[in-house]
Amino acid sequence: MRRARKIAKIKIGVLISGSGSNLQAIIDACDDGILKGRADVVVVIANKADAFGLERARQHNIPAIFADRKKFADGRSYGAYLVKELDVHNIGLVCLAGFLLKLEPNFVDAYAGRILNIHPALLPKYGGKGMYGHHVHEAVVCAGETESGATVHVVDAEYDHGPAVVQRRVPVSPGDTPDDLARRVLEVEHQIYPEAILKIIEQLHKKT
Repeated sequence: MRRARKIAKIKIGVLISGSGSNLQAIIDACDDGILKGRADVVVVIANKADAFGLERARQHNIPAIFADRKKFADGRSYGAYLVKELDVHNIGLVCLAGFLLKLEPNFVDAYAGRILNIHPALLPKYGGKGMYGHHVHEAVVCAGETESGATVHVVDAEYDHGPAVVQRRVPVSPGDTPDDLARRVLEVEHQIYPEAILKIIEQLHKKT
């Protein structure tokens, strides 16, 4: 009988700008969830020195890097630096978890088809430049929508544009404030990001 081929774990690099709650959800899924034995977060990079996600990484003995965009002449050189740092760790999949900088084409090309982002709305609605975090929930509530949700999608050269991997709906209740909606959407984000990663991992293994 032929022995089943052992599939190597995917090494994940996570880019953040803030608290990193989705980073934590991914780490937990790798440690003791649906990604256990399938993936590991091996480096976390933040563009803000005070991003709490860096501390989350350190608590799990994951290399945590502050990459200051202001120290680079332009976006392309910053993108090249990020690629270099990720390549050191042999990254197979890049996950954006509240990373607020637009990725340059040289970065997107380097990891084409292997970059995921999570967005707190049902894309293609309420996506694009300036639509992130609280701005999204304010827009949804002000528009009188009856539902919102979260989307994990593959990243391309445009804001919030690549194909969706997993999308889940969240009802907007009468009287909801943007904060109310944000809390419910965030719970769903933590559920679907690991699910989307698993889907991409399975697709990548089929190609090898």
